[in-house]
Amino acid sequence: MGSSLKAGHAARYVALGRLLLKHRGASLGGITPDAELDLEGFTPDGNVATEDDARHLVDELVRLGPTFVKLGQLLSTRADLLPPVYLEALSRLRDDVAPLEPGVAEQVVEEELGVRLSTAFGSFEARPIGSASLGQVHRATLRDGRPVAVKVQRPGIRRRALEDLDVIAELADFVDGHSDRASRLGLAAMVGEFRTSLMDELDYRREAEHQKVFGEILADFDRISVPQPVDDYTTSRVLTMDYVDGRSIDSLGPLGRVELDCEGLADQLIGGYLQQVLAHGFFHADPHPGNVLLTPDHRLVLVDLGMVARLSPQAQEQLLRLLLAISNGDASAAVDALERLGDRLEGYDADALRTRITDLLLRYGSATVGRVAAGRSLAELAMAASSCGLRPGPALSMLAKSLLNLDQVARTLDPDARIDELIEKHVAAVMRSRMLETARPAKVLRSALDAAAFAEQLPGRLNKVLESVAEGRLTLRLEGLDEVSVIRGAQKMANRVVAGVMIAAFVVAAALFSGTSNGTTVWGYPVLTVVFLGLAVLTGVWVAVGVLRRDLPQRRDAAR
Repeated sequence: MGSSLKAGHAARYVALGRLLLKHRGASLGGITPDAELDLEGFTPDGNVATEDDARHLVDELVRLGPTFVKLGQLLSTRADLLPPVYLEALSRLRDDVAPLEPGVAEQVVEEELGVRLSTAFGSFEARPIGSASLGQVHRATLRDGRPVAVKVQRPGIRRRALEDLDVIAELADFVDGHSDRASRLGLAAMVGEFRTSLMDELDYRREAEHQKVFGEILADFDRISVPQPVDDYTTSRVLTMDYVDGRSIDSLGPLGRVELDCEGLADQLIGGYLQQVLAHGFFHADPHPGNVLLTPDHRLVLVDLGMVARLSPQAQEQLLRLLLAISNGDASAAVDALERLGDRLEGYDADALRTRITDLLLRYGSATVGRVAAGRSLAELAMAASSCGLRPGPALSMLAKSLLNLDQVARTLDPDARIDELIEKHVAAVMRSRMLETARPAKVLRSALDAAAFAEQLPGRLNKVLESVAEGRLTLRLEGLDEVSVIRGAQKMANRVVAGVMIAAFVVAAALFSGTSNGTTVWGYPVLTVVFLGLAVLTGVWVAVGVLRRDLPQRRDAAR
């Protein structure tokens, strides 16, 4: 990323600069640990962040174009940057736009597949059934009559996205280099993650792979399905998949819920999502109501799977601990999980964070989806962590954003669902699944092979250590010790060794001279024998006195 601004991007800099200045008060990056936590959102200058402010930001991002719509969706994951009122507005950010000119989509399909449209498809509807900023979807049938949906990327959208990304990266780099607060928040790093995510989303072959993976992950959930791709009809700009006859979940009204098992659907949706996050570490990062369809046979279908998130096993473990802590109201466990998921900044106040988390968990004790949403609660935990000097990790931010979207779906399906009970239920199921996974023969065999390899290599490694000791090449690195005490102890040990060697030498010399019969004798022994034995006795007494006068008192002091 460039470190300097470019004159050719001046107009875009001005537009972004105005946007930042207008909503600069929404940032939480400057909050100190002493600030009071306002669940409705606030600004560093004391003004309350309103829904109107958040809605205006959403409108301006839509006006700036598709790249900035996606940027807004990413910002909805950063609870350390924005208050909940902004996070909720950005999580609902949509980019419905006018469809392409007639014939353009068909031309893109023919270019990508390398054949005429009539050769590849039995039928292809010219009018799209859905249109967004990156692409639009058409209904079609294959030559064998199989109904499919064809997702076509807008011409030139990748080039425009790259240009916008350069502008955003240059501005973030500039701000990072001129603002300590921006540097602490990691704006440049966030933009780098955004670039990777958007480029992946613009490659429809990746989305096709995601569809296959999610189909396998959710295979055990009989009320949730994922459209599968048609590989031979899929490229980086065209995605052909199973056609799903369904309507968006956000079109479901109170009367529509009467004939549905809404409680069961909400239960499976949350369970399937926790299965993605906690069991597989791979989850759909944009499950807003528009991406969840309800079929005529009362099943849920997940669509638009381009935006995903991946979690390391360590992040999965800590998110599992955090969700259990929230469910049990355990503030200490929640703080511990947050610390392991985040980065401690200068001035981090663990005591202040524990106090705030305790207050929040008390408020969540009897919450339902309709009142305090799960995504909002995680966002508030992340916001509390940030205000106390703990930068939330990307795993927590992405999960909070995704749950904010799922909350809307759950609220639509079953406003009275107890989110804490659902989480506790499904977390327990995920834990059982993970334990069974660990006990699978393949994993046991792998562990056995690792143990066998360790046992096989152990003698050789021990031999190398012993050779290093014998040749004086072994180096020990000690940290956190009193160097003076260590040196004094080494000197004392060396003196004792020398004294022992001297005593042995005196005794050997006395024995050698005792065999001679010539010369002066004392008590019947040669005089040199008596002298060397005397020196050995005196040296031994000196060592004993040193032990009694110095070592024993020091040991008693250490024991006290």
